[in-house]
Amino acid sequence: MRHATARRIAVILGIAITSHTLQAQETPTEREAARDVLRKMASLEQSLDVPGLVAKLTGPNGARDQVVARAKELMDKELLAMGDDITRHPEIGFEETRSVGVLTDWLKAHDFEVTIGVADLKTAFVARYRRSNGAPNLGIIVEYDALRGTKGAFHGDQHSTQGPIGLAAAVALAEYLTKNGLPGSVTVYGAPGEEMMPPNAKTVMHTAGAFAGADILVRSHASSATTRPAPGFGTCCMNINGTKYTFIGAPAHQLTAWNGRNALTAVIHLFTNIDAIRSNLRPEARIQGVIVEGGSAPNVVPDRTVADFYIRYPDAIYLEQITEMVDNAARAAALATGTRVVIDHYGKDRDGIAVATLAEVGFAYMKKYGATGVLPEPGKPQGYEETGSVSSDIPGLGFSAKSSNAPNHTYEMEADALTDVGHAGFVTDAQSMAALLFDFATRPEYRTLVKREFEGIKALFAEYQEALRKTYIAPRVPVP
Repeated sequence: MRHATARRIAVILGIAITSHTLQAQETPTEREAARDVLRKMASLEQSLDVPGLVAKLTGPNGARDQVVARAKELMDKELLAMGDDITRHPEIGFEETRSVGVLTDWLKAHDFEVTIGVADLKTAFVARYRRSNGAPNLGIIVEYDALRGTKGAFHGDQHSTQGPIGLAAAVALAEYLTKNGLPGSVTVYGAPGEEMMPPNAKTVMHTAGAFAGADILVRSHASSATTRPAPGFGTCCMNINGTKYTFIGAPAHQLTAWNGRNALTAVIHLFTNIDAIRSNLRPEARIQGVIVEGGSAPNVVPDRTVADFYIRYPDAIYLEQITEMVDNAARAAALATGTRVVIDHYGKDRDGIAVATLAEVGFAYMKKYGATGVLPEPGKPQGYEETGSVSSDIPGLGFSAKSSNAPNHTYEMEADALTDVGHAGFVTDAQSMAALLFDFATRPEYRTLVKREFEGIKALFAEYQEALRKTYIAPRVPVP
């Protein structure tokens, strides 16, 4: 009877995992086009027995509890105050000199060797624990840049305490490994300008080899709910093409504007043209732009204007079509106004990989340590950081216990960083991060499962892309 019950539970768990995996990708088109790929992914997930893994890892463990308690102690005694301090002194991307000084001074005082100016980014840093002892290499990404607002810089995404959260977990793990003579290395990666993408600073750092050798990378991020991603391919903010459209005209007096060519009119036409094509785009597309140069004086016909756009879609294949349509909208605007346009695809962010062996364990720990606003179902698949480039090469997880009652990028979220709701979420993230890193560092069989899932999903990516390419067929317009 007991064996029959166990078999029924296994079947139910298998159905649940398969269902979640088949729903893993973000759009109905992706799920239908890549059905065979998702079926293979579901089979992989079933073979891992993630529910059993979660139960095993999150059960009673005195040593883990000591590490978690140390992370909480550091937050309560020092690092929540550090986060509050950074919140009150916001600095936008690549100008976070004060914030970097605060974070790295604390790391140096806790036996980390710090290098600032990594990958030719003056506010990027790498901090390595001096008494590290080989593999596994535990990496923790911290961010600290503020948003660019019309009223000045502000921490409406709570990056101000992402650093302190990571520092608490890093020191708690480093001290434990050293005290017990266990193998393992701890590295903290300071990533500036997260809100200045694309390309994200982490892409630049990754290309320069800053993350080389890391076996896992973790980070935290503010959220108005406690969530975790489904396994699969995706990015938090969708695949992005960063594109600037520069229109060149000819100046003239506005009273005799026919003597010039108005670049401002051209850029306004671009926005109008984009609005006109929205009905021909798939509903998940997002095209967001601002005019960063619009002319200098009302009485002079503007001969140069610049618009900066983030063109987004859940997958990179259909994003190609959207980008071509926006580019053509710019060309049409230039043609209609007698101006010229220069198109600069200056950066891109692409798919990352989410793995259930990390996400489900991290989610269980967040609930264990008191997270509120818990969403029971996994969200869309996403890498642990926005660029995709790092999370498509190194397995990892972004922790997101609820830390605000307000949505991201708001003044209300900044205010919550200084209150109980923010502090509670930050401590939960630090505890959960420390717990998962403890498991990864001390259980070789867990590292093997994470690697197996990560490499299995990664191996399916090319097949997934090809399936989408066959699906997104652009309509043929006949020659009249």
